Amino acid sequence: MKILFLVYHGFSDVSGISKKIHYQVKGLREGGHEVHLCYYGFAENGHRCRYIDDTVIKDYGAGRLAGIRQRMDYDPIVDYCKQTGIQFVYARCFQNANPFLIRFFRKLGKLGIKSVTEIPTYPYDQEFATFPFSVRMGLKVDQLFRNRLSKEMSAIVTFSDAETIFGQRTIRISNGVDFDSIPVHQYQPQGDEIHLIGVAEVHIWHGFDRLMTGLGEYYKNTPNPRQVFFHVVGGVHPFDMNGDSGKVEGFKSIIDRYGIQDKVIFHGQLFGEELDRVFNQSCFAIGSLGRHRSGITVIKTLKNREYATRGIPFIYSETDSDFDNQPYVLKALPDESPVNVRQILDFIDTHHFQPQDIRRTVEHLTWKIQMKKVIDEA
Repeated sequence: MKILFLVYHGFSDVSGISKKIHYQVKGLREGGHEVHLCYYGFAENGHRCRYIDDTVIKDYGAGRLAGIRQRMDYDPIVDYCKQTGIQFVYARCFQNANPFLIRFFRKLGKLGIKSVTEIPTYPYDQEFATFPFSVRMGLKVDQLFRNRLSKEMSAIVTFSDAETIFGQRTIRISNGVDFDSIPVHQYQPQGDEIHLIGVAEVHIWHGFDRLMTGLGEYYKNTPNPRQVFFHVVGGVHPFDMNGDSGKVEGFKSIIDRYGIQDKVIFHGQLFGEELDRVFNQSCFAIGSLGRHRSGITVIKTLKNREYATRGIPFIYSETDSDFDNQPYVLKALPDESPVNVRQILDFIDTHHFQPQDIRRTVEHLTWKIQMKKVIDEA
């Protein structure tokens, strides 16, 4: 099948989302399909351009008007689909439903081209609560048109358990993994120290503040505590560091209040051997601890799957049917209570797993298998 994978933004070497999209494309190709990747970005001369497989199909020019034009003009993609015989379009939701997108997908339907849209997290409205006003206004436009847009789809792809979204049937899959890109965990103990790792582009719904507060309480209330460290790998916005949302306490305030400046280490973005080094000195990983803050109780996050593929035990607070009953998983309460660090230490002391054994439990979650479900059910 000839497939167009459509995203409404560009790519970054440091973005987990970018990597995920490329792994999805790889999974479709491993399934025997011819896949072309359509995206939007900036040329070397600063022009806003629509690309397919690194070839410009439309140059919108520079400036504010160019930015508006690219949000309205999807005809170059329609023309490409007609000329090359595209049979199926897989689009990734960017919370950007509008009349121009509705018109675009309607045209595809009239050409006999099936379309699905992946909604990475659902529901997503509450995720915007702490975002700037301009971003929240964009959501208002999406809310006006997303039901009509969904009617133009064959289905909505979701990582939730929802059977319908915006009035359209769903194809329910799991976030996948790419075994070629994730090495097996090789734990290297650091004496008696316990090192925890959390990897994310940090947002309020990751709930890392709950772990930091729990760590502070552990040191405050434990005579002769063990040396426990929390490594945060990934971008942390000053908004979250300083608690500017007013909804949860900022990381800096928590760390200062408990005096654990040397126990919480912010690495920023790490890749390759540097990332492996921090993983390999850690014996336990931290997943999302605050999904309830964005109104999500059921989700199949990419991070849980990446931890399991690496072969490291981990904790999270949402409902994830792929992992809820796995012995290498510790579940936290989906509330605002500090994470019980003593419970984590007891789990580490009493449970011992081979990384390869954990990795084998997610062999059915490869992107090749997950994307095949989409094609079969669309």
